[in-house]
Amino acid sequence: MPAIHSRVAPGESWACWVEAPGRAGLRQATLATPGPGDVLVRALHSGISRGTELLVFRGEVPESEHERMRAPFQEGSFPAPLKYGYASVGVVEQGPQALLGRTVFCLYPHQTRYVVPAEAVHPLPEGLPPARAVLAANMETAVNALWDAAPRVGDRISVVGAGVVGLLAAWLAGRMPGCEVEVVDTNPERRAVAERLGVDFASPQHARPDADLVIHASGNAEGLATALRLAAFEATVLEMSWYGRQAVTLPLGEAFHSRRLTLRSSQVGHVSLPQRARWSHGRRLALALALLRDPALDALLTDAAPFEELPAVLQRLAAGAPQTLCHRIDYS
Repeated sequence: MPAIHSRVAPGESWACWVEAPGRAGLRQATLATPGPGDVLVRALHSGISRGTELLVFRGEVPESEHERMRAPFQEGSFPAPLKYGYASVGVVEQGPQALLGRTVFCLYPHQTRYVVPAEAVHPLPEGLPPARAVLAANMETAVNALWDAAPRVGDRISVVGAGVVGLLAAWLAGRMPGCEVEVVDTNPERRAVAERLGVDFASPQHARPDADLVIHASGNAEGLATALRLAAFEATVLEMSWYGRQAVTLPLGEAFHSRRLTLRSSQVGHVSLPQRARWSHGRRLALALALLRDPALDALLTDAAPFEELPAVLQRLAAGAPQTLCHRIDYS
């Protein structure tokens, strides 16, 4: 492992690359000279996506999705080698006066310093700590899902899968007047996190039936089968999980038709259709950052490690690590 120091040459940087499926390494890179409309950002923190990013790390992105799954500032191509990620928080060291010295969020891979167009960074709102801001991409996904799901006042809502995105979706739904929100997961240790977020918790065996809306975010077929089982007559099951190349078998021959259920997908790449005419990606991300000012959301930041350990962290997370929610990477 190369030594990474806080004092590097002005035009140098270090980035994490997936060298081959299941293996990552750190590479040194020469930064481009910032132009008049660019900013130079020094990273403070970045976040690892337990869903999409680990599918990328394991080389499980289907060939049909190689172009659609490109991250905004990805380098290289699927399956590897490539530089991937989209949850970086840093300080602007060079750029327009209005951004100079500001702490910003950027959909950028794990890298110590980088140059991007000024419009690609989003200043953190007052009251949002940089360490919590690594959840911005996850919160944006949850916001889009709630727009897709369109819950109504007083709905009974089940969220199957207590990962970061599922818990954020439950937290958002729980702030709607009259809504009863229950998070369903096989890991009993998620109960404490759900309760800190102000929502109920149950195991799949004891989950409340007849939900008006079910949001599925567990990432496995058994969870989706549970979601279908919990849905009430003519309810919607919103599928947030992305399975990559994994085939999924569903029990559509049971009560799926007699209960007239709707199964629909949600994906963050496009702004939800009901909002699309008025909301840009930038406006949606600004909302996500503003929502993250609640200190209760620190419950989702369960692990942290220095940037030098990122390749080993990715291997550990890909192997399981069921107790980890958001794993933050810290830069010197």
